[in-house]
Amino acid sequence: MSDPDRPASPEDVDEICASLPGTELGTSWGDRPTWKVPRGDKGKGFVLYRAPHKTAVDPTTGEMYDDLVVIVTPTEADKHALVEDDATPFFTIDHFTGFNAVLVRQSRLDELSRQELVEVITEAWAAKAPKKLVREHFGD
Repeated sequence: MSDPDRPASPEDVDEICASLPGTELGTSWGDRPTWKVPRGDKGKGFVLYRAPHKTAVDPTTGEMYDDLVVIVTPTEADKHALVEDDATPFFTIDHFTGFNAVLVRQSRLDELSRQELVEVITEAWAAKAPKKLVREHFGD
């Protein structure tokens, strides 16, 4: 197992998602790679690789971000806690008002430890996974 305290990397996103029970990499929003749970037709997305879009641009350059990952949050309060914590690279945009999810640039994942990324992605998974699968995973 890799060092949980090391900085997170873009490769960790797929590795963490794939390690969670009942997940599969599919597509949503047309053709966007999306981690879903459970596998199959009933799968709900919990992590999505977002296409560059004019709703998410670098405030300095005006360029569209081309490396965004959308991670579902269990609640609006969880979303705000992540976004408002200056120690994390998570943010949101007007397009996501009322949607429980945060955005993070892959180029800034190293501002998180791998363990912090595991926790955020696991919470996203648990928010979308069938309750029975969540209970089995957490040993409840």
